[in-house]
This record gives sequence, structure tokens and C-alpha cells, in this order.
Amino acid sequence: MTPQLSIGFDAKRIVSNATGLGSYGRTLVNDLAASEHLDLHLYAPNEGRDDLRSQVLLRGNLQFHYGKPGVPALGTSLWRTHGIIKDLKRDGIQIYHGLSGELPIGIRKSGIKSVVTIHDLIFLRHPEFYHWIDTKIYAWKFRKTIKEADRIIAISECTKRDIIEYGHVDESRISLIYQSCAPRFSAEPDTQKQQEVRLHYNLPQRYILNVGSIEARKNIILAVKALQSLPEDLSLVIVGRHTKYTDQVIDYVNCHQLSHRVLILHGVPNKHLPAIYTQAEAFVYPSVYEGFGIPIIEAINCGLPVVACSGSCLEEAGGPDCFYVAPDDVEGMTRAIKESLRGATGREHRIASSQAYIRRFLGSDMANQMIELYHSLL
Repeated sequence: MTPQLSIGFDAKRIVSNATGLGSYGRTLVNDLAASEHLDLHLYAPNEGRDDLRSQVLLRGNLQFHYGKPGVPALGTSLWRTHGIIKDLKRDGIQIYHGLSGELPIGIRKSGIKSVVTIHDLIFLRHPEFYHWIDTKIYAWKFRKTIKEADRIIAISECTKRDIIEYGHVDESRISLIYQSCAPRFSAEPDTQKQQEVRLHYNLPQRYILNVGSIEARKNIILAVKALQSLPEDLSLVIVGRHTKYTDQVIDYVNCHQLSHRVLILHGVPNKHLPAIYTQAEAFVYPSVYEGFGIPIIEAINCGLPVVACSGSCLEEAGGPDCFYVAPDDVEGMTRAIKESLRGATGREHRIASSQAYIRRFLGSDMANQMIELYHSLL
């Protein structure tokens, strides 16, 4: 008979992060909650955002725990790194899973088994994209965490190689478990929903799409430059959080008279993303470096061909039937997008082959691998 396991999770980003780290946690706990042999306890400093928290499907074997109300940010940070261990013991937690590269200090001595998911080590591989102080802090947390962890999860072979290289971690301590894609991207939105979303955001008639934080590492300027050599009736829609880099992109767009062909959207709720994906002609993801690249999986799941950049894990995420170009190759990006537009030779075959490839990232397989790992620790 399968024993009942009591698992605790660092849920800070589940309730507060709308992008990759938050999506990873929400999708994972929703998949795991389908198992009646798990009791899931989600620990967060506060309730976070209602729209994000509500994406976690409440079941009888899943509950949230929050830090003390009214505690300042420094206090909640100390709770996550130290004080939470008392709560884990109080609640009878057998395994604690740090979902975003961090673990409480002292958890190994507490007797509670621990797992940590490390998404990427970009701050070590490409420190030029970070403030030097942040790089030092992230590096310190990484080295502390790999000492505390009983098991380390890498979400890609690329990240696994980086953990071994930068952390000098024995490969036997690392498990490769890919990130899963949220099920909302598997069902095509109906025509009415697509039309509502198109009107709400005033989407162009024809567009290529990019989804993700708009920051220098994401390199969306490469797609903007390619746009100048693409059909005049084709636009670029960029969905992501506004940063200083966004202003650089806008300056380039204005300087090259592309403002009528580039639409930048901020604060788009997750429920609208499938309709935005589905109505695009192609997806572009020109990041210089990624730990995995879940938007590629989302795009393929919605029926889009993908153009991404080489040099990190994106070939691993998208498979052999997507196009990959160097992060500074404007001509290559232009050519690849042209070959991905509707009517291009081989487009439908590449989409179908990519969809077959990404089945390895969908649904319960990830959860089953995680459950096996949890059991192996006890």
C-alpha cells in the first residue's frame, strides 16, 4: 500500500509571480494534487495576488499557510530562510520542496528531507544581465542551497550541466525533471473568445508573437530588427512586463518608423494568453540564454511554429523542427520567420512534428516523476 506523504512547498512565487517561476509552481502542485496519497502544504509570506492564487485548484489534500500578517518585508524574508522550519515541524512535513532555487537555512539539520528545483544559473553564466550586487546574492543563495538539499531538480539538461559546472555537484544528486505546460494551452479557444480578446487588445490582423519579460537577456530587439524586412502587413506583438529595456525597444521602434507594426502589451492575464497565441502566425523567442523556455512549449501547444535562438536550452525545449538562429543574426531571424508564416512550404509538417515532440512535457508524467523522487527520499 502506498504510504501518505506530507509535502511542503515554498509558495511565495505561486501567489505572487505571474511568469515562469510562478507558472512552474502552480502547474506542478495542480498536477500533484490529483494524487490522493499526497498532502500538500503551500507556505507563502502572504496571500499574494487573488488572480494567481485562484489558479491553484483547491482540493481536500491541499492547503495554504501564510506568515504572520503585518510583518515587514525583512521579517517575511527571515521567515522563509529560517523561521519556516518551526512551521514545517509543527505541520508534520516530511519533505520540503523549494520551487525556485532556495531552501531554508538549517533544513538539513532539522531532519526534514528537502528538494530544490533550480531553473537556471544565468546570473553565473551571463552576469552582465544583472546588477553586480544581485549576482553576489544569487550566487551565495545557490551555494547555500546545494549544501542543504537532499536532492536537486534541474528543469533541463542545460541547467543540469550548469549546476555541475558552477556548483561542483555530483551528477548523482541531480534529477532531470522537465517543466510541465499548463493545460489551458491544450484547448483551442472558441471563435467568440478569440474575437473578444482580439478586440480587447486591438490585435493586428497578421502578427508574430513574443511572450515573456521584456528585458535585455530576452533579446526581443532581434525580432524588431527582422520586422523591417518582413511583409508590411505583418506586425509584432510583444507580451510582457515593462522594464528599462522596454524603453530601449520603444526608442528603436520609433526611430525606425515601426510604431504602427509593433504592439507591446503589459499586464495580460493568463486566461487571455491562449487566444493571443492561437491567432498569431508564428512565435519568436530570441533569448540569449534560458533555463528552459516554457513559452515555446505553450506556443507549440497552441499550434504555432517557433523561431528561437541557439546557445542555451531552447533546442531542448522546442525540438528539431523549430528554427534556431544565433542571438545576433538578424538575417537568419528574418529568413526563419518568413519560412514560418502561413503558406510557407513545410510549415504544417513542422508544427505537427513539434507538437509530437512536446508531449514529453505535458501533464501527469512530470508529476509521477516528482512523486517517485519524493518516495525515494524516505
